[in-house]
Amino acid sequence: MRLQPAGDNRSVLELGPREKELLLALLKRYPCVPPAHQRLSKAGAGADLHSAQRLLDDALAEQRARNKRQVQALFADPGRWIATEGGWKVSVTTGEIEWLLQVLNDVRVGSWLALGSPEQRVKTLTEENAPHLWAMEMSGSFEMALLHLLEGRTNPDV
Repeated sequence: MRLQPAGDNRSVLELGPREKELLLALLKRYPCVPPAHQRLSKAGAGADLHSAQRLLDDALAEQRARNKRQVQALFADPGRWIATEGGWKVSVTTGEIEWLLQVLNDVRVGSWLALGSPEQRVKTLTEENAPHLWAMEMSGSFEMALLHLLEGRTNPDV
């Protein structure tokens, strides 16, 4: 994966064929963090807290729906992808990269939650936990590669 400045707050993200396939597979998993995961408070009760929690839940649901539409628009549009000899190029803004980092982080954290929030490595790979482990690890790899690219580091291979 490479990121080339293209001027006017735009960059060109270059992906190999397999990288594009993996990224699109990850983005299809969004959103992964369960809606009930974000709590205003672990203590307390009452009508005000319940009402505020409902507002938070509604706002998060709206944001997730907006992000899901953006995912589909940004990467499902074949016109945005330019085939190259070594893979694919897609033009993105800095804001789109930052947003992509948020979406990938949701997939990573949601997969970690689905694995039971392990403190150590998952010891036994099963048919049930393998997709979550794959998504968690690959999201983290893409996040790190994008962060390295934004910082101007070289060799951010996924």
